[in-house]
Parts: sequence; structure tokens; C-alpha cells
Amino acid sequence: MNYHAWLAHFPKITYKRYTALKIHFTDFQNLHITELDELLKAGLEENIASEFLTWRDKNPIEKILENLIKENIQTVSLGDNYYPVLLSEINDPPHTLFYRGTLPPTEMPTLAVVGTRRMTTYGKIICEDLVMPIARQGVVIVSGLALGIDGVAHNTALAANGITLAVLGSGIDRQSVYPSAHKQLSEKILYNGGALISEYPPGFLPTQYSFPARNRIVAGLSLGTLVIEAPIKSGALITSRCALDYNREVMAVPHATTSPTGSGPNNLIKFGAKMITEPNDILEALNLQTVKQVTPTFESTGDNEVENNILKYLTKEPKNINMIILESKLDSSVVSSTLILMEIKGSIKNVGGMNYIKK
Repeated sequence: MNYHAWLAHFPKITYKRYTALKIHFTDFQNLHITELDELLKAGLEENIASEFLTWRDKNPIEKILENLIKENIQTVSLGDNYYPVLLSEINDPPHTLFYRGTLPPTEMPTLAVVGTRRMTTYGKIICEDLVMPIARQGVVIVSGLALGIDGVAHNTALAANGITLAVLGSGIDRQSVYPSAHKQLSEKILYNGGALISEYPPGFLPTQYSFPARNRIVAGLSLGTLVIEAPIKSGALITSRCALDYNREVMAVPHATTSPTGSGPNNLIKFGAKMITEPNDILEALNLQTVKQVTPTFESTGDNEVENNILKYLTKEPKNINMIILESKLDSSVVSSTLILMEIKGSIKNVGGMNYIKK
């Protein structure tokens, strides 16, 4: 029986207490029958030891393991052969991981991609432009399943037929997946060969503390962390600080100095983070010589003089149709019809509100 998985359900089993028990007991099966005095000898505080004995009587191992099987949840604990190597190297690794899906092999490189929930159009576009080619090259994309940049990172990896890992601040059973808006996304991640990961047992609902704790796992699983867009107090910056603590690479996308959601990445770059403007910057920062370099994307060109005129005034920053008409000095009906044709051809994209960008 998996006594490690059973013990991981005890709410007060911290990394320190888990380690103390592991040193004292040669086999966690003994925890199923041990008494208070032996738990105290192992180093547990008396109140925690008493709580454990009460919890043990109410939570038989057979019932817990049956629920894991029902939810198709597996576990891996420190010391197991298939516990993620990078995660085992951090100073505060989770003693046990719950996961659904498939953990990638150690040789597959991993990149954490994080950012604000309140992303801008610029942040979304840059995230897609960077993640798509990297995921196609076999780099596993790790993020936190949150709304905003996290969701874009996962979805882009899936669109590239890549592997992505979602680390949750909740349980990973179907009922507990958070946010609920991303339950369908979580199933797509599993279908595509990725995994949902958490240090929390099934049924655990997120708290204000579980998300910062989750962020250390995102950083710990990854060779480096890329911050796409984040205000100064964003949780994404907690992930970058964890990466620094673990001596992992920290990367950031530059933003306009007036951008509130760009202040976090700009500060990171100012203090030494690697500035990322194109996918090959990521490969270089992570020292992935074995991964094939991404072929640069060539600039779009129009099929006629009118299209080329319009393309001159389009960039990755959204521009409204009225500004395009003003700058190109073309008739409004000509601009309107040409933009529709160019979008069909795929040289430009309407990002909403009649705002266009160059693809």
C-alpha cells in the first residue's frame, strides 16, 4: 500500500515533519499502528502528534487510496526514482506530488511561463509568439493554470502540439480544479500528454497561502522562468524570486515604461534578468544547444501597393482602423475592404474592436 500517499493527506504534514518521520521510521507502514510516544520520539510536536492520531482513526488508508484510483490520481514522493529531478534540488521541495496525466522524462527541457491575470493584448500576443515555437521544439511549458498569461501559455503550447504542465494551488481532482473556468483546459492538457500537478490532496480548495506555495513548484520544475507581463505586486514575481533562490535562469519581456503591467518585467531586466525579445533568446538563456534554433519569422508583405501601404503602419501593437485610415491617407472604404482581405490571407489579425496587428 502507498503509505506516503496516505500520509500526504494529513493537513499538518509539512516538509520538515515528513523528513523527521522518514528518518525515524524505516517503513511508513508503521505509522498506521504507532502510538503517541513513538511519534514524539520521531520529533513531532505533541499537539501535532495527537492531531495525527485522531486524523488516522477517521481516514483509513483503504478509503484514501480508493479515492485516488477513482480520480485517476497518482503520487510520487521524495526519494522515488521518478520524482522530478529539478524539483528535488530546491531547498523546500514538496514531499509528495499528486498528479493526473504523464510526467515528462527528465531529458525534456522545461520552461516556466508566468504573468498577470489582467493581461493586455500586447502581453497575450508576445506570449503566443514566444511560446509557440519553443513548444514546437520540444520544450515543456510549465505554468499555473490561472486566468490571463498562464492560460495563454498552456493554450499556445497545446496549439503547437507541445507538452504543458499545470501546477495548481488546489486539489487536482475534477471537482477541485481551480479556476473552474479552466476545467476544460485542464482536460485538454491531459489529453495532449501533459499533467496536472499539486502538492495538495484531492478535495483541497485554494487559499491565499496555497498560490504562493504553488509558485515555488512552478519555478522548481523548470530550468528557467519567463515573466511575460506583471505589475509590481503580481504573484508572477514570486515565481521569479523562487527561480533566483534556486539558482535558475530568470527572463523577462520588455515593456513600455508607462505600462503598469510591464513594471514587473522591466524591473527584473533592470536588476539583471535576461531580456527576451524572440524565441532564440530563451534557448540561449537556458543553454539548450541540443534544441534546434527557431527559424526567424519573415515580415509579412502585401500582394499589392495598397496592402503594402497599410502594412507600413502596422506592428505588434494594436492599431485602430481609424488611425490606419489617417496614417495611410487611403479612402476609408478601401482600407476597410483591404483589411478584411488581409485578415483572410493571414497577414494581419483583428484583435477586437477593429484594432489590427501585423502577423
